[in-house]
Amino acid sequence: MITLRNLSAFSLVLTYCLIILGGWVRATNSGLSCPDWPTCYGEWWLTPADFAALGDVGYSYFQVMLEWVHRLIAGVFLGPLILVIAVIAFFRRHLDRGGWRLALGICVVLLIQAKIGGITVLDANSPWSVALHLGNALFLFSLLIYFTARLLPAHHFAAPEAAWWRPFLLGLWFLVLGTMLTAAVTAKSGASLACYEWPACNGGYFPDLADPQVRIHFFHRTLAALTGLGVLAFLVLAYLGDNPILRRLALAATALVVAQVSLGALVIVLLVPVWTAVAHQAIGVLLFAVVAASLATVWRTPTTDHPEPAHVGLRSARTAS
Repeated sequence: MITLRNLSAFSLVLTYCLIILGGWVRATNSGLSCPDWPTCYGEWWLTPADFAALGDVGYSYFQVMLEWVHRLIAGVFLGPLILVIAVIAFFRRHLDRGGWRLALGICVVLLIQAKIGGITVLDANSPWSVALHLGNALFLFSLLIYFTARLLPAHHFAAPEAAWWRPFLLGLWFLVLGTMLTAAVTAKSGASLACYEWPACNGGYFPDLADPQVRIHFFHRTLAALTGLGVLAFLVLAYLGDNPILRRLALAATALVVAQVSLGALVIVLLVPVWTAVAHQAIGVLLFAVVAASLATVWRTPTTDHPEPAHVGLRSARTAS
């Protein structure tokens, strides 16, 4: 039987894939391969013959399909899935009223994301609109992580021993988010190689910031370094405490930071090939997910509404109706 927990977990996987696909679209400069929205060249689907009939539009058919599949997954699969989740959450609101309100909020954020997607196309993929699109997607991802966490058994969320875990992890969440957004701005503004060395930047660790592209790139690196320090502090604090869940999450975050540092170096050394840019974002989003999951573990206290029992799913939702 399909349960709400299964649907929510699947929505997490789908959202992650969609964000990575969006990074692939950005890395291949395919964001404007469909110049209108929500259609593409006025059509809902373009065959190779239809595309050839358009003449030279400055993009390949692969780029058009990359952008179109990104839209397709968002509109045809993720959107309806989140709507189904919200309907089930409504019918089981007597078990978890907070969960229903959260599901409604997720629907609102998804609608905002669709609107921002249109703005991104109409604004010619400006750096600020791309960063806003990514930021809202990551916020949606965080809400889905928390929603899924509410459906897990309580033993997955042993209360941490210190009250400051919430503000600390919330601060780390904002730090990773800022790093991801500045990465998008760096890529879209053409500043990916403004610092042509790594780990130094143009001959020193504190470069001349007169060039705006160097400022953008260096600001991203600074946030990335602060994120690394924040994750290191997370690891130390988790191992000084006695919460095994936070220890495992902190260890995973540390491993992802190490991988991200290595990929960051490859991005510069190899002059930003597409696969390194996509992998860099993929690991960054995983790090963001681990930090969001860590925040969920300390935010969800024993006083939170009762989570979904294993047998509560679509059948019980129909019964409740």
